[in-house]
Amino acid sequence: MAQTFASRRVDVSSILHADSLSRHIIVLRQGIGTWLFLVPALAFFTGYQVWPIFRVLWMSFTDYQFLANGPSHWVWFDNYNAAFRDPLMWSSLGRAALFTIMFLPGTIILPLLLAILIDRVTSPRLATLYRVVLLIPAVIPSTLIFVLWKWMYNYQSGPINHFLVDTIGLFTLQNAPQWLGGTPLTLPSIAIMEVWWGLGYHTIFFLAGLAAIPKDLPEAARIDGANEWQVFWHVTRPRLAPIMMILIVLRFGTAMAVIDEYLIFGGFNRASPTYTWTIFMYDQAFKLGLWRQGYAAAIGMIGAIAMMCVMVFLLRIFRPRG
Repeated sequence: MAQTFASRRVDVSSILHADSLSRHIIVLRQGIGTWLFLVPALAFFTGYQVWPIFRVLWMSFTDYQFLANGPSHWVWFDNYNAAFRDPLMWSSLGRAALFTIMFLPGTIILPLLLAILIDRVTSPRLATLYRVVLLIPAVIPSTLIFVLWKWMYNYQSGPINHFLVDTIGLFTLQNAPQWLGGTPLTLPSIAIMEVWWGLGYHTIFFLAGLAAIPKDLPEAARIDGANEWQVFWHVTRPRLAPIMMILIVLRFGTAMAVIDEYLIFGGFNRASPTYTWTIFMYDQAFKLGLWRQGYAAAIGMIGAIAMMCVMVFLLRIFRPRG
């Protein structure tokens, strides 16, 4: 009798152990099945983002040349030492920083003002129309944008100079502004084009943030006697701070790494304000005939590290508080 009772206890414990093990196996299979859906995205991210970064990092420590017959040699920090001693490296980084300083305020101030104005439109159809009109530049291909603005900035036949010279008579043909061609007006001209191009896209960001703010908060502040500036500064602005941070960080990265616009509007003229570190890198790698891809990779890594340091600083400044 005792043996039968003990055997039953062993059977029950083994059954419970088997059930627990089967439940763990089911949970493990479900977890693995969930992670399997991420495999394509992880493979794409690794092949498209991670591997090129490590490849460029490796190239920066070698004398790699794509068309060279022999193998590449490890030169350690020679490329970085040469880049740090090159005055053109620092001047090109300074030009990119100058363009970023011109460009960034326009990506925050103007879209924020437009978003506040559109958010106060009471007619749904009119508000939708405003949103559609603002998004038109964002959907135009970049090639058409560059051709359009290059024609507008044309010294002789552009509509801007036509208005300044023939319409209002502010200038003559001899002293009319030369917006492009390596003049001091080149970087501000490109910055204006970039601000116009992304105006609608950035405004939609702020409109989404304004839609998430409860309408009773500004009304309560106005009832308490706050004017419009106080409502904006103490109620609206703190709740839009995360969007401001995202836009500033993202657009800082794109502004520092601009290359297509500089190639079209400035080319490879080293005296031009558009000869930034991205053009310098491209020039070293493909245009000068030396094909110094290793040196160009070092320039790219220096620029990328400098950008990441500034991005960390911006994240600390504009992070939400409270």
